[in-house]
Amino acid sequence: MIFLKLLQSFVETLHSEGTPGQVAAGIALGSVLGLTPLLNLHNALAFALIVVLNVSFGGAMLGWALFVTPLWTTFYNTPVMALTNFNNTVVLGSLVCWLVLGIPLFLVSRWGVAHYRATVAERVKRWRLYQLITASKLYNVYRLFRPER
Repeated sequence: MIFLKLLQSFVETLHSEGTPGQVAAGIALGSVLGLTPLLNLHNALAFALIVVLNVSFGGAMLGWALFVTPLWTTFYNTPVMALTNFNNTVVLGSLVCWLVLGIPLFLVSRWGVAHYRATVAERVKRWRLYQLITASKLYNVYRLFRPER
């Protein structure tokens, strides 16, 4: 039921009269209210900014609802979410880092491999050490188990 209300609020906020920047600013300021204990001076300042600035009040309330701890506690207490182990900060932080860095890492790695193959690979194959390793019996055993390309 909470999820449906949150989804309804999200859709209403997206279709409101505010600009995308106003909605985003409202969500960002509202998230402060949900991430920290409510009765603090900085939350009073955040709420004052929400009221005084030309930001989406609905967006702020949505941001607050998205980041408030009881919502995440309810989600975590569902059977599937408990298996994610997101209450472990290392697990959650690692996932967030991967989500941020995954695509840039893929693109840079793809460029690096292509660049290596086009410029350096042939020189490495001429090295004496490379030739000794590829001529060894151990390397021949490795080639038996290596998948075909």
